[in-house]
Amino acid sequence: MEVFIHPTAIVNSKAKLEDGVEVGPYSMIGENVHIGRGTKIGPQVLVEGWVSIGRDCIISQGVSIGGLPQDRHYKECKSFIKIGDRNLIREYATIHRATGEGNATQIGNDNFLMAYSHIAHNCVLEDGIVLANFVGLAGYVTVEKRAIIGGLTGVHQYVRIGAYSIIGGCSKVVKDIPPYMKADGHPATLWGLNSVGLRRANFPPKTRTLLKKAYKILFKSNLNTTEALKKIEEEINPIPEIKHLCEFIRNSERGISKEKIIPK
Repeated sequence: MEVFIHPTAIVNSKAKLEDGVEVGPYSMIGENVHIGRGTKIGPQVLVEGWVSIGRDCIISQGVSIGGLPQDRHYKECKSFIKIGDRNLIREYATIHRATGEGNATQIGNDNFLMAYSHIAHNCVLEDGIVLANFVGLAGYVTVEKRAIIGGLTGVHQYVRIGAYSIIGGCSKVVKDIPPYMKADGHPATLWGLNSVGLRRANFPPKTRTLLKKAYKILFKSNLNTTEALKKIEEEINPIPEIKHLCEFIRNSERGISKEKIIPK
């Protein structure tokens, strides 16, 4: 498997391209870039700075990876972007390096970042995530595995998006979204358990039932968060999903989004 570089592309001689890498027309690859086996770089793509990209990724036209962070606190330093395997990054998405010497913006495996999505400095994305068109993640956002964020959604800095959650399009996310939940709105509020997503992800019925019970204790029992977590841990079988939900909420620094209040 040979490396293919289009004649119009500019690839620094110090960049490391593994077998089967393709670089499309008018793309530019900087000297500190490492691109894994079988990854395809489309036309007019810019990859600069200290960037590593894993295997079998597809990076579409006009994507920019490795730009300086949009952060007033940034000072010139050696910071990184680390991207895993089998990611699909669509047209004109932007991914910025981290703020802080030695820090990294991190993207895991099997993620789908749609057109014009933005991953700011120091973000951490786990695996199997979907960001729809024009999603913007501000600095230091964490997105756990298999979360889905709808188009035109903005996520405030330092917010965490929990695993297997789903956020509706055009939402404004200013607080943490707990795992396994669905959220929507401006600002985003919770609309119940992400039952459809959990079923599609092959969570067993017993697990979904326990998570639904935990949701009711959290948001329909008139208990405060501390009391609700204590009740969940006393009354519900501590399966891994319940433990993760409680730990996520307990460790929240910005606070969690609460359930939508619908006037009667």
